Amino acid sequence: MIPTKDAKKLGEIASEINACTLCPLSKTRTLAVPGEGPQNARILLVGEAPGRNEDKTGKPFAGAAGNILTEALTKAEINRADCFITSVIKCRPPGNRKPNDDEIDACCTHLARQIASVNPDVIVPLGNVALTTLTGLKNIGEMHGKQITMTNKTYVPAYHPAAVLYNRKLMEKLIWDLSVAASITSDD
Repeated sequence: MIPTKDAKKLGEIASEINACTLCPLSKTRTLAVPGEGPQNARILLVGEAPGRNEDKTGKPFAGAAGNILTEALTKAEINRADCFITSVIKCRPPGNRKPNDDEIDACCTHLARQIASVNPDVIVPLGNVALTTLTGLKNIGEMHGKQITMTNKTYVPAYHPAAVLYNRKLMEKLIWDLSVAASITSDD
């Protein structure tokens, strides 16, 4: 059963994330990055892991990839402040490496509780790590922009904004993916 929406619950989850020591990343982080956004967000965005800027600020998507995300959201006519934004893992892996399975397993409970607490209309896994963690599916290149419903949740996978840093041609696809997610929230 999904818990009722309770702003205090998200705050409690954030406090637990900030104090978490379930994996070794807690020893190397500067700040945990629980996520941010409104309790009643209709769109929940899930990235891979905090990077250097996020580790310093405690805020999700605070660096160059965050600027791309904000630009793409704006072009998709989505207000970033209306979304809940988090990541699969809440602490920066050393050297910005991909999170390993043990780290993902340690953080999954936090992510599941955030999703249940916000109970969004649509969840947007940003990139392969989020896609696989949330749905078990792989290959963002084939899955992006598609509406997927499983376990009573609707997902629209999207390219990770960091991918756009390396291939600007993906910006159009990211904007499209986010537009598909936005269209689901306006179907009511």
